[in-house]
Amino acid sequence: MVDQSATVDLDHYYYTDEGPTDCTGPSCEAISLVGWSVSTSEQCSPTPTIGMIDTGINRDHEALKGQSIEILSDLDLRGSPSQRDHGTAIAGLLVGKHGSNTPGLLPDAHLLTVDAFYRDGGTADRTDVVTLVRALEALAKRNVRIVNMSLSGPSNEVLKRAIASAQAKGMIILAAAGNNGAGAEPSYPAAYPGVIAVTAIDKKLAIYSRATQGEYIDIAAPGVDIWVASSDGSTVKSGTSYAVPFVTAAAAILSASSDPLSATDLRATLESRTLDLGAPGRDKTYGYGLLQAANLCAPSREETPVAHSTMGSGTYLP
Repeated sequence: MVDQSATVDLDHYYYTDEGPTDCTGPSCEAISLVGWSVSTSEQCSPTPTIGMIDTGINRDHEALKGQSIEILSDLDLRGSPSQRDHGTAIAGLLVGKHGSNTPGLLPDAHLLTVDAFYRDGGTADRTDVVTLVRALEALAKRNVRIVNMSLSGPSNEVLKRAIASAQAKGMIILAAAGNNGAGAEPSYPAAYPGVIAVTAIDKKLAIYSRATQGEYIDIAAPGVDIWVASSDGSTVKSGTSYAVPFVTAAAAILSASSDPLSATDLRATLESRTLDLGAPGRDKTYGYGLLQAANLCAPSREETPVAHSTMGSGTYLP
């Protein structure tokens, strides 16, 4: 029997996006650009939970071993296990152990990550719409509110509907703007309504040369020459993927409250905590500007800024 309400679209693939780098070590200035400090991760309670959809990770990496990490990996992937570099890097940025070579922004947070990528037959890792939908459903069942999606790909009606369904359950999704260049089409899921689209800047506050631009861009964060964990060590990476965890961590702190902000209020708070870059006000390159994360405890509802209006309407790792 045919379900008349079913949505049909191509089962697109999605990939990670990475670019060349020129930074040589952990002295990169990313954390200071957003005003983050050790005290930022300790000033608010309770400890937040963060969801992540990415490649597999190396749980035995020195930055991740012993951290509060749970991996969901029963999605019946269509290929060989992914390379673990991208997922390990993003997990390390989020919850890497203090004192390690690649400390994270919220080392005391609980990370619930979905291993959703597999090898594409060549050198890249990819996922697909069906797997992304299952990943979102798995996190929604666990009532995960803040979800990092450092990935991008084409628009897809099935994925759009799954994103909307997750948002209706209270999920706040932060996604990479994409690495296809200024003149490219919008990247998804970042450009879907309600998703917080994060672009990347370098230490001189210039936009990442490969960042996709458009009306959907919300917030900028460091994403060029970022010192990150790799599957078996540490390295330097660039891409909008690596900017997303900065905003995800800020959103996680804002959501970790006995009286959590609504999705609209949380978004408005993030947008109000920015350093305007580029053209005055929101623009297609930097969105509202560079995240400013100092003194980031969740505000009272009386202090919550008025929400800005938003334009947002194969997946790779940006």
